[in-house]
Amino acid sequence: MSDRALASIVFDGTAYAMVLFVISVGLSVTMGLMNVVNLAHAAFAMAGGYVVVAAASAFGLPFYAALAVAVLVLAATSAVLERLLYSRLYDASELDQVAVSIGVILCAAALLVFVYGPTPQTVRLPEHLRGTVEIGSRAVPAYRLFLIAIGFALFAALRLGIERTRVGAQLRAAVDNRHMATSVGVNVRRLFTLVFALGGALSALGGGLAIEVLGMGPGFATQYLVLFLIVVAVGGLGSVRGTFVASLVLGIVDTGGKYLFPAAGGFLVYALTMALLLWRPEGLMGRVAR
Repeated sequence: MSDRALASIVFDGTAYAMVLFVISVGLSVTMGLMNVVNLAHAAFAMAGGYVVVAAASAFGLPFYAALAVAVLVLAATSAVLERLLYSRLYDASELDQVAVSIGVILCAAALLVFVYGPTPQTVRLPEHLRGTVEIGSRAVPAYRLFLIAIGFALFAALRLGIERTRVGAQLRAAVDNRHMATSVGVNVRRLFTLVFALGGALSALGGGLAIEVLGMGPGFATQYLVLFLIVVAVGGLGSVRGTFVASLVLGIVDTGGKYLFPAAGGFLVYALTMALLLWRPEGLMGRVAR
């Protein structure tokens, strides 16, 4: 393999990984904190992508403003769903949680087909994101460079927020021991709603960013749900750093595998996932079960 091909795989794989990270990190934190199998997180990302499309096409908003609208809409929607629906599932069995969340995915997909039809959606990017950027002697796609910058900035912001703020301290305490956190005065109920809203906001941001990379259609949630779950499982539930590392590893391996062995499809990433989980069933940065 030439150095140029290797550089392309790493660059494109990192950009792809950042989309996976932005969408998956909210799922990792909500599952780690609430112990709810929310498979509908992928539907939130799909809804965020469609809100971006609607805001840009129907209302003429620029790309960044459409992303902001999607983040706010899905944050509010997620908070409402947590209060009205998911709060009733905290003590339910995993099977019930899976059944309800799959129902949400199917309802969302059917609604989008009814409103928009089965055609994949697109969004017009700003001029400065549609060209290339010179880095040394190479010209790289500006949008992929933008994705990498967004992913690393979000990772730093989440790490800082979780480690240096009062809400972050409460979140870590609730993840470690929910009942102990409640006994020392942490309002876990309100924290659940806040974290669920944050997860919805991140999924919407990831869905909007994914339009140009993964495509956006009514089958988005079912097509990529397994991949998001793989990132969470490999990284470790509730671990922002684990999700980031897992996204990078899986994104680059998946891109490299499809580049070098296109006939094998996603075989390499699934094989790597099985090997990593056999080695560390709790995930790369997950806590060891006691």
